[in-house]
This record gives sequence, C-alpha cells and structure tokens, in this order.
Amino acid sequence: MFSGVITLSIISFFLHPFFQAIELREGFLINDILLAILPAKDCSEAIFILIWSCVALATIRFLNNPMLFIVFLWSYALLCLTRIITIALVPLNAPAGLIPLRDPLSNYFYGQVFITKDLFYSGHTATLFLIYLCLEKKRDRLLVLLATAVVGLLLLVQHVHYSMDVLAAPFFAYFNVFCARKLLRSGKLYETQENSKD
Repeated sequence: MFSGVITLSIISFFLHPFFQAIELREGFLINDILLAILPAKDCSEAIFILIWSCVALATIRFLNNPMLFIVFLWSYALLCLTRIITIALVPLNAPAGLIPLRDPLSNYFYGQVFITKDLFYSGHTATLFLIYLCLEKKRDRLLVLLATAVVGLLLLVQHVHYSMDVLAAPFFAYFNVFCARKLLRSGKLYETQENSKD
C-alpha cells in the first residue's frame, strides 16, 4: 500500500504540468458522427454525483477488504500512467460544442486553466469501470457498471470526449487491473491474500 501511494503521488506530481503542456499543442479534430447527432448539454452535476457516489461506495468496501484497495490503488496509478502515454501519443483538439465539465474535486489536478485536450482515453469512464472490476459484490458491480455506462453517455452529451475516448476506456481499465494484479502476484501479496480465502 505504501509503495502504491508513493508511486501514485509521483505520477500525480507530473499531471498538472503535463495537462498544461498538452493544452497548448495543436491536435486533430475528429468528425464524430455520434456527437454530431447529440445536442450538447451541461450534465456536470449528474456526472459529479454518479462518479463520487461510486467512489464513496468503493471506499466503504475497501475499508472492509484492504486488498481490494491495494489492487485499485495500483490499477489507478497505472491508469494515470497509461493516460499520460495515450494522450501524448494521440494529439486531439476538443470536440465541437464542448461544454466544460465542472468537477471541483478532480479539476484540482488540472489547475486554473480548463483542460480540453486530455481526450484519449476517458479518465472518468475508465475510473468507474476500474472500480467495477475491483468490487466483489454482485449488486455493487451492477450499480457501478450502470453508472459507468450512464457517465460515458453523459460525457458524450456534454461533448467532453469523442466516442472513441469513451469506448476505449473500459479496455484500458481492464488492462490496468490485469497488470496491477500481475504486479501484486509477482510480489506474492495478492496470491497470499487469495490463498487465505480458501
């Protein structure tokens, strides 16, 4: 847990200057058919409520099972790292009609300038799907999976992301969780925890 917190802290230290840098570069504008159909509307409040409700639920479950938190912690650290890589490799301009997403908690890491080019892939969608993958109870997973789908759709309605950003997010989230579990197994921690349940 300690090494995971340190790793995430180091990655987070670079997020602010990275987001500021990518906002200044010129990228590509994608002709997204789905966004062209959807009228742009501000869904910030609903997105904020859904995301942080899922975070609150996950926090409660993680308190009862710290191993779930460790898996999530390392998965999220990898999520931040892979987003830095994909955003750097896929320079995109903001979708037409974008309405700024108002989230006072997550926007803290972005700084005063609103960031519009942190596009591929969607961090909000990926984080919720990551929570879904880390939870154990069937009902919890179903609720978070539904919230993931709704948030993904609302992000498109608000024109914050392109369709491909949202659709790619669950695949990257799965990859991050897979790598985190592999990493923890290599350190025998995750394997020991699994064996203790048997």
